[in-house]
Amino acid sequence: MYSEIEIDRENLTLMGVKFDSLSELENTANAIGSNMFEGFVPTKKTIQIYIEWKKGLISESDFLNLIYDAVKL
Repeated sequence: MYSEIEIDRENLTLMGVKFDSLSELENTANAIGSNMFEGFVPTKKTIQIYIEWKKGLISESDFLNLIYDAVKL
């Protein structure tokens, strides 16, 4: 199932999550888009967790645990 994600290049946001640069926004949007073909459904929360991990604000193990909890059905 295809679902469009909200990208605002002018304000540098993806689903309401603020990015530091246009390249960071576009790289993340491309990565998420690729994962959506595999069935991943992004949320504002999962994008925020990803950004925190990329910035080094959370460890990889915390990232994995938080993502796991965020996508549990």
